[in-house]
Amino acid sequence: MKISLIVAAAENGVIGKENQLLWRLPDDLKRFKQLTLGHPIIMGRKTYESIGKPLPGRTSIVITRSPSYKAEGVLVVNSLELAIETARRQESEEAFVIGGGEIYREALGKNLAEKIYLTRVLANVDGDTFFKIPDEDDWTVESHTERVADERHEYAFQFVDLTRKGTL
Repeated sequence: MKISLIVAAAENGVIGKENQLLWRLPDDLKRFKQLTLGHPIIMGRKTYESIGKPLPGRTSIVITRSPSYKAEGVLVVNSLELAIETARRQESEEAFVIGGGEIYREALGKNLAEKIYLTRVLANVDGDTFFKIPDEDDWTVESHTERVADERHEYAFQFVDLTRKGTL
């Protein structure tokens, strides 16, 4: 099973502030749904709580250090490794890490991800949660699509799909 990260990040690496997204990009949300539907999604507790409910059509796996944490309709685990093991039991060809910052850092730091679906928001915004865009020496740009700001999208943005070198 392939482990992929899916993330929207500003040019300065900001992905959120106070557990909230900082932009509304309907085409990005549509892409997120198209890619993740039918696949397990892995997230930290804060990300899950910012969403507020399990996303339909996906097995939600929530990582928390709290042994007493309970949430209806999701699988709760205490480590990223256990989350991946749980996702593998879902018999899907791909699982998606959807946030937040700590979970992304751990997945990249341990070389667990083979692919990144990045929405690069063409703005610099103030935030408290970050995603470090990976080093190009380790990743290959598989596709790159530009989108302009319009009445539905506050910022211009790019869809950039990256594959870890050596996993093509």
